[in-house]
Amino acid sequence: MSKIYYDKDVDVSLLKEKKIAIIGFGNQGHAQAMNLKDNGHDIIVGLRQNSKNITKAKKYNIKVYSIEEAVRISNIIMILIPDESQAYAYKKYIEPNLNKGKMLMFSHGFSILYSQIKPPKNIDVTMVAPKGQGHMLRREFQRGNGLPGVLAIHQDYTGKAKEIAAAYAKEIGITRVGLLESTFKEETESDLFSEQAVICGGLTSLMKAGFETLVNAGFQPELAYFECVNEMKLIVDLIYERGLAYTREVISNTAEYGDYISQEKIITEESKKNMKKILKDIQTGKFAKNWIKENESGNTFIKKMRKKERNLPIVKIYKKLIKKMPWVNQ
Repeated sequence: MSKIYYDKDVDVSLLKEKKIAIIGFGNQGHAQAMNLKDNGHDIIVGLRQNSKNITKAKKYNIKVYSIEEAVRISNIIMILIPDESQAYAYKKYIEPNLNKGKMLMFSHGFSILYSQIKPPKNIDVTMVAPKGQGHMLRREFQRGNGLPGVLAIHQDYTGKAKEIAAAYAKEIGITRVGLLESTFKEETESDLFSEQAVICGGLTSLMKAGFETLVNAGFQPELAYFECVNEMKLIVDLIYERGLAYTREVISNTAEYGDYISQEKIITEESKKNMKKILKDIQTGKFAKNWIKENESGNTFIKKMRKKERNLPIVKIYKKLIKKMPWVNQ
C-alpha cells in the first residue's frame, strides 16, 4: 500500500535558502506561487517576454524573470505551463540552463511519461500534483485547509528528491489533507482517464443528454437546466463533503430508489467497455500521440468543437439564467 504523508511527516527546513522558480502564472502557477510566498519562501516567476501574466504577477509583488534567467538562478524549477507548450519551452528556454543538482518539478506527468521532455541524468525530477484546480488550491489554503495531492519521483540524483518534493507539497497546503505517493505513470494515466471518462467528457455528456431529453420532450429549457445542470453542484458538494452513503441517506427516498433502478440503464456494459477503451488508448500512448498531432495541426479539431459547443441551447440558456444569479460569480 502506498504511503500518504501529512504535515507531521514532512521537514520543510529542506526548502530553506532554496530559490523556487514557478514557470507560468496561470491557474496553478498563481496558486502555488502565492501559497509558497505566504509561507515565506523565495519565489520568482519565469515568463515569456510578451506574457499577459507579467502584470498580474507583479501586482502580487512577485519578481518576474525571463524563463531562462529564472531557471539559471533557481534551485527548484516547477513547470506549470500547459502540457502542449512544455516540450518547446523546455528545449528552448529550460534545458540549456539546467545545472547539476537542480530539481525539475511538474504537477502532471504527461511530458515525462510520453517522452516529450527528457531531462539530463544529473538533476532531480519530481512531481507534486494537487488534485484540484488552482483557484481551489489557493482558496482552501487561505481558509487553513488544503487539497489532496500526489507525489512522484522520476529521478533522485541528490538522494533527497522525495523529501524536498514533500516539503514543497506541504508548503502549498497538500499535506494538510494528504500527499499520496505514486508514480508519473499512475498519476498521468489515472488523471487523463478521469478527465475523459468521468469529470469532463462523462459528466458534460450526461448533463447535455439529460437537458436535451427534457427539452425535446416539451419541458421548459429553464427547468431542464435547473434539474440537469444547476442541481449537479448541490449533489456533488454533498458527495465531496459526506460521501456517497451519507448522500443517499439525506436525499429523498424517491430519489434514492430512482438511483438504484436507473444505474445500469445509464452506465451499461457497453459504457464500461468504452471506459476500458479510453483507458487502453491512454496506456498505449494512442491518446498522447493524437493530442500531440492535434497541437501540431493548429488545434483544428478543438477550435471546431469549441465553436459548436458554444452555440448549444444548454449554453444559451445558461447565459440567460446566470444574469439573475450574480452571487455565482462572487
